[in-house]
Amino acid sequence: MSTTSEAPDTTTATKPKLRTSAMIASFADPGQKTAPAPFGHALVKAAETDPRIVGLTADLGKYTDMHIFAKAFPDRFFQMGMAEQLLLGAAAGMAETGLVPFASTYAVFAARRAYDFLCLDIAEPNLNVNVVGGLPGLTTGYGPSHQATEDIAIFRGMPNLTIIDPCDSVDIEQAVPQLAASPGPSYLRLLRGNVPTVLDEYDYTFELGKAKQLRPGTDVLFISSGLMTMRALQAAEQLASHHIDVAVVHSPTIKPFDTATVLGELAPDRLVITLENHTEVGGLFEAVAGVAVRHGSGRRIIPIALPDRFLDAGALPTLHERYGLSTSRIVQKVLSELA
Repeated sequence: MSTTSEAPDTTTATKPKLRTSAMIASFADPGQKTAPAPFGHALVKAAETDPRIVGLTADLGKYTDMHIFAKAFPDRFFQMGMAEQLLLGAAAGMAETGLVPFASTYAVFAARRAYDFLCLDIAEPNLNVNVVGGLPGLTTGYGPSHQATEDIAIFRGMPNLTIIDPCDSVDIEQAVPQLAASPGPSYLRLLRGNVPTVLDEYDYTFELGKAKQLRPGTDVLFISSGLMTMRALQAAEQLASHHIDVAVVHSPTIKPFDTATVLGELAPDRLVITLENHTEVGGLFEAVAGVAVRHGSGRRIIPIALPDRFLDAGALPTLHERYGLSTSRIVQKVLSELA
């Protein structure tokens, strides 16, 4: 075998080629502080003090961080196999007996395959069943079969159902015990694996049903949910170098929506932008716009969200840039609007 090689071409700088693993990589930035499996560890902690809590999954324990709970409480863990309707039906039956089930699967399967079981078995009798949906929005590059880009739109019209879109590990860790204590059903958009830890740097505590201002600002208002709150904060820092003062309001509870806080932030002299890891149809943007219209605000509200179409497969960093979720694309959008 030859030991010689051609000299590298130094005339054109190229980025490292992204491998297939980038399709399922964490959305955390390189070097960013993260917490491993915050949902799984939070559920274990809650279950240590609440013997009613049980865990179920549909053959996805390892991929929804439910395996942490299964190891800690094997007698309180139920593997239902690849049967999402059975998963939610069984969880409903357990709740009827006084247990507090957390049932995990991928968000696409909970929303598309098991909607009727969640609606009539769980939401209609208002049972304390907590559905945990992994891979929400664009957190996987495996294409439309796994990208739950419309799950909030599907679920927002369901009576009694609380919808949580957490930003980071702090949100998840604090949300789990509150969901267990809340009497009705919930849907948690799960961030799994190594999840960024962001909100610990702010004076923030998760409160079910509440939005919180993380950063004040006079020029632009970001209203965000989910992982897009992390991106909103990053974009706000970058926009400061352009002498643009950006406020960030994080709304982890999509339903019931914190109307009072959002209305209080809709000042007439700021550009208002919503940011969400979800299609622009039926999610945070339309929740904010609906609040504004119903209360007589004539504000123009600009969505930064996924488009109303089936998305491509590919590496997550590439897709976030392509569909406008990256920090750089957010900064470009604000500069364009202000220009």
